[in-house]
Amino acid sequence: MAFDPYAAFKLSSTKPYHHRRISCLPVCVAVGLVFILVFILVSTRSAPSQLRFGIVIDGGSSGSRIHVYGWRIGEGMVPEIDFAASGELKVNPGLSAYAQEPERAGESLAGLLEFGKGHVPRDLWGKTEVRLMATAGLRMVESETRERILESCRRVLRASGFRFRDDWATVIPGTDEGIYAWVAANYALGALGGDPQETTGIIELGGASAQVTFVSSEPVPPEYARPLNFGERRYNLYSHSFLHFGQNAAQDSLQELLVSEGLKSAEHVHQGIYDPCTPRSYSHGLESGKLSAGVPSLQAEENDVAHVMGNYSACRSLSLMLLQKEKDKCSFDECLVGSTFVPKLQGRFLATENFFYTSKD
Repeated sequence: MAFDPYAAFKLSSTKPYHHRRISCLPVCVAVGLVFILVFILVSTRSAPSQLRFGIVIDGGSSGSRIHVYGWRIGEGMVPEIDFAASGELKVNPGLSAYAQEPERAGESLAGLLEFGKGHVPRDLWGKTEVRLMATAGLRMVESETRERILESCRRVLRASGFRFRDDWATVIPGTDEGIYAWVAANYALGALGGDPQETTGIIELGGASAQVTFVSSEPVPPEYARPLNFGERRYNLYSHSFLHFGQNAAQDSLQELLVSEGLKSAEHVHQGIYDPCTPRSYSHGLESGKLSAGVPSLQAEENDVAHVMGNYSACRSLSLMLLQKEKDKCSFDECLVGSTFVPKLQGRFLATENFFYTSKD
């Protein structure tokens, strides 16, 4: 069965939102265009040219970000975002940080909602939908705790004054996260509705997971195949979310590997753990990005102090060890990442989210 979230992608028009904004695509794809595309296409019954608003709260692993979008229905009933009327704000930490106090998770949304009220005219609050879409950070949390976190958020959203239903606060599957990004990127590029081989693939690096989504010309096992219909076109997508391979989660895994393997370098370090993946003289809080309380710190033992060495070759070797973890469980002819099937990459790709932010640091 073809992927068809909210039946949103059956519209025949491929007119992009706003081509002059294409330079911000790595950011917009990650959490902006990706969700608002779905939201606008399924919720609009507005008259042409009438300014409306929609709010999406992206519950990421490292923080929650509100996106307030002003939009109109343009020619041919095609939705167009008014970027001048839109805005965004991020708060830290992410919802998963409230795993020990799930009833307090909703409090973290209060400032975001006040920001939203500052952008949306008061007389439109009751007509403006607000949706919370949480991603890999909450997917890693135990199910009962996850539901308590969501219920705490729902209580706050119900009282926000915006239009809200309980089923609008959810944790979305990782594969859907990748597909939304792929749709948004290709819609913005004007490729959606055209030749599948001319589309652009997506590689997202989030905090807790990484998504890979693209059109593959080779056979894909059913569990990785995500056919998508848009107008009269059918796109045979490969989409997979690599949980624990996001930027912060990968750092956690690296710490765990260094501690468990006891990787030492007597040549360079007389005492302590040798960390080749952190540049020399770089200092950062080792606990600041941790997503799991069960991950040991590089400073877990009194004598095991992390020594940063910035050794590219050694870091690459460690990274490959992480990528090949559980490879012995591969049930396919070949698994490029652990036990996961990945077809040969083909065509153009966009590297988004933390790839983009890292390039700006």
